Amino acid sequence: MTIHIPMQAAHHKLNRHWQFSVGSGHALLALRTDYARQLKFIHDTLGIQRVRFHGIFCDDMQPRTDFTDLMPIPGAERFRETNFHSIGVAYDNVLAAGMKPFVELGFMPNKLASGDEQLKFYYGGNITTPRDYAEWEAFIREFIAYLQHRYGEEEVRTWFFEVWNEPDLKGMFFAGDRDDYFELYAHTAKAVKAVDPAIRVGGPATSGSKWVESFTRYCREHDVPVDFVSTHQYAGDPLGGVTDQGGPEDADAENAFSGGFEGFLQQIAQGLSQAKGNRVLDGQRAVMVDKSELEDIPNDGMVKNAAIVKQQAGGLPVYYTEWNENATFSAYTNDTRKVASYLVKTALELEQVVTGSSVWCFSDLFEEFHLFEEQFHGGFGLLSTDGIPKPSYYALRFLHDVGDDRLELGDDATKGEIGAAAFRSETGTQLLLFRQKMKNLELPPETASVTVELPHAPKAVRVQRIDDTSGNPLSLWEAMGSPLHMNRSEVEDLAARSAVHEQDLPFTYADGVLSLQASLHVNDVWLIRIEE
Repeated sequence: MTIHIPMQAAHHKLNRHWQFSVGSGHALLALRTDYARQLKFIHDTLGIQRVRFHGIFCDDMQPRTDFTDLMPIPGAERFRETNFHSIGVAYDNVLAAGMKPFVELGFMPNKLASGDEQLKFYYGGNITTPRDYAEWEAFIREFIAYLQHRYGEEEVRTWFFEVWNEPDLKGMFFAGDRDDYFELYAHTAKAVKAVDPAIRVGGPATSGSKWVESFTRYCREHDVPVDFVSTHQYAGDPLGGVTDQGGPEDADAENAFSGGFEGFLQQIAQGLSQAKGNRVLDGQRAVMVDKSELEDIPNDGMVKNAAIVKQQAGGLPVYYTEWNENATFSAYTNDTRKVASYLVKTALELEQVVTGSSVWCFSDLFEEFHLFEEQFHGGFGLLSTDGIPKPSYYALRFLHDVGDDRLELGDDATKGEIGAAAFRSETGTQLLLFRQKMKNLELPPETASVTVELPHAPKAVRVQRIDDTSGNPLSLWEAMGSPLHMNRSEVEDLAARSAVHEQDLPFTYADGVLSLQASLHVNDVWLIRIEE
C-alpha cells in the first residue's frame, strides 16, 4: 500500500481528548505512595490532566460514621460524624502530581443507604439509593463546601463532578433501575448547584454508551442541571449499538448482571474446572475469558456509538470517562501491543467526535477483584504494578509526541491494512503508522510505501516502534521466568530494557519528495519523525 502526504495538505488543530483524564482503581489507592509516584509519572510524560476513580464515599474512606462502628452498643448511634479528610488527602496527592480530580460521586455510605446491597468487587461499597434524599442532599452540600474550604472556590470550579458509575449495570454497580438513577442524579446535581452554580456536573456514566438520549430528555423535561454527558465504551459492548430507545422495562436488556450477580457467577463457575494452574490468577482467567481473542469483534464499535452519543447529547460536551480495547480484567492480551494499536487507531478516529476521554486505567495498582502479585497479570493499566511502562503507555506517549496540526489524509487513512496519520510541528512532520487487529494474529509483515512532499531534504528521519522487541516488557518478563517477586533494581532493569528508543530510518529524497518503507507486523505501531 502507498501513503502520500502532499505539501499543502489541509490540516486542523488536534483534539488531544485522551489527555483530558485517565482512569484509576478506587479512592483508597490514592493514599498510597506508589500510586502517587506513578500518577505523577503519567502526568509528566503523557500530559494527562485529570484522574477519575471510584468509591470516594465507600466506608473505607470513612465519610459517615457513628459510634456503633467503634462500639456496637445500644444508644451509640446518636454519636455521629461526617469526615471527608481521607478524600481530601487523596485529592491532595492528585493535585501534587500536577493533575485535577475528575470527581465520581459514589458510592453510598452505609449510614445513608436505603438497603444493604453491595458492590461486587474486592473492596465493596453500598450501591443502593439514599434512604432519605434530604439527608443525601445535605451530605453532598457539606462535601462541596468542604472542598471549597480546602482548595478554594475557583479551584473546585475547574473540576468535573459525575454522578455514580455505570448505573445501567443493575446488581453490579447500582441496585435500582433507570428511573431510580435519574432521581438520584436530579437530587445530587441540584445539591451541587445549590452550593455553587458554576460547578460542572453531569452523567449518566453508563456502560456501552447507554441511556444518553433518555438522560438528556429527562434533564430537559424536569429542569435538572446538566453540564456534560459522560458514558463508557469498550470494544464490542454492546455489539448492536447504543441501547436507549425504550422505557425502564428494557433498560437492562444487554446487562450481563440483569439476572443477578449470583446467576452470573453460576454461569461462569464451570470454567474453574478447566483452569491450568492453582494460583488466584489462574482461576480468574478461567472465569473471565478474553472474548476479543475468541470472537470477531469489530474495531469500530466505539467510534460508531460515540457519533450517536454526540447527536443524542444535543450540544452538551461528551466525555468518555472509561474506554479501552478490552473490558475483561486479567486478559493476557491486555499486556500486549494489541491494546496499543487499538488505542492509537481509536483515539485518532474519535478526535473530532468527543470532547474529552479517559483511558481505563493508568496503573495495575488496581483491586476490583484482587491486587494480583504477578507483575504482568492482564491488568488494564498503562503501567505494571511496579510502574513498568506497557505497550499501551507507549501508544499514548506516541500520541503525546506528535505535533498540534493534524494533516487531513481522508477518512480511509486509518482504515487500511496499515493505518496512517500525519502531523506537523515547528520541528517537522510526524507520522503514526499502525496495523491494528482485534486478535493477535501471526501474519506475514505488511509493507507501506510512504511519500512526503517537502521543500528541501530533511535533516534526519527517525523512528520509534512498538513491536515484539520494543516497548514489550511482557516478553522479557516471561523470558526471565515470570518472576513473582522483583526488587527495585530488577524492575528498573526491565523497564530500561523494554523501553522504546529512537533509531535512524533509511529514506531517499528526490524532486521534492521523501520516500521510505515501513514493514509492520500485526498490531505494530510506528512513530516516524521527519526533522525539517
